[in-house]
Amino acid sequence: MPALPVVSDDELRVHFCLEAVDRVPGDPETTAFKRKARLHQALWREARKLPIGTQPMRPKVGQPSRQLGSRLDAEFARKSGRNFLTDAALKSVRRRIADHEPHQTLDENRLYCDLLSSMPMCFNLFGELQADLDLSDRAVHAWWPDVPGRVRAVRFEWSPGRRLPDEYLENRSAFDVAFELELEDGRRGALGVETKYHEDCKREKAPNDDRQRRYERVTAVSGALSPESVRGILGTDLQQIWLDHLLALSMPQHPSGVWAWTGFALVHPAGNPSYARAADRYRQLLEPGATIRVSTVESLLGGGVLPADAVKAFSERYLW
Repeated sequence: MPALPVVSDDELRVHFCLEAVDRVPGDPETTAFKRKARLHQALWREARKLPIGTQPMRPKVGQPSRQLGSRLDAEFARKSGRNFLTDAALKSVRRRIADHEPHQTLDENRLYCDLLSSMPMCFNLFGELQADLDLSDRAVHAWWPDVPGRVRAVRFEWSPGRRLPDEYLENRSAFDVAFELELEDGRRGALGVETKYHEDCKREKAPNDDRQRRYERVTAVSGALSPESVRGILGTDLQQIWLDHLLALSMPQHPSGVWAWTGFALVHPAGNPSYARAADRYRQLLEPGATIRVSTVESLLGGGVLPADAVKAFSERYLW
């Protein structure tokens, strides 16, 4: 694929609305990646003559708004489904929207309109797998060979249970996609996956005392991290990765005994330095025997599993 053209900041502001969130203080490498990703999405949209979107995504009458090149027009986006690259991905989106989960945080405007969002990217990357479980099983075991069992379901924006007292994490956490597994002994397992694209790994506010105690109990039972490591994660840029991982770790601890095995995978583009560095730092904190799977988008596309036309469309859309 040809390299992106060199575009000045002034040109970006005029044509594609360079956003403040693309600047990461003290991290010029991540800033450059985020700017290129935004420009790439705007150029992808323009090359296909898709109508430009706005900030906010659904402007209110009488309120200020502006065009934003990395978004699709809201009405067009919902009617056409053009944020999604294949029929299978769009069908997965519509199936998920129809299957409402209690306390879910699914933002449909972002899903349909935002070209940069990792949520539609997740559907575009894994959407082919939901309707073909044989393909899904081959993909999971090609990408992560240590995962046991056989894939029995693919679930997007899924949690085993949100805000349930004394169950899981008691919060609204969810996996971007989860592969439910049938294990050899007939029990169930799951691999939860978090996907990132344009995002950088940001420092987060530490949880309140009650939540923190819950998270620390789950971590202690899992044995994945020491109490000292947890204290070093709280309120930092590693907190989100920890909580995503912790949702998977909480599942075998559920009193129902439903989940006999769980794992967690983080997927991001090779060019996203923020998440590459954060994943490496997080893995260094894990206790011996504990693990998370970290994969680049490029490694999944190059695995020889996904249909060639889907790989081509995805690469044109998200990589450069």
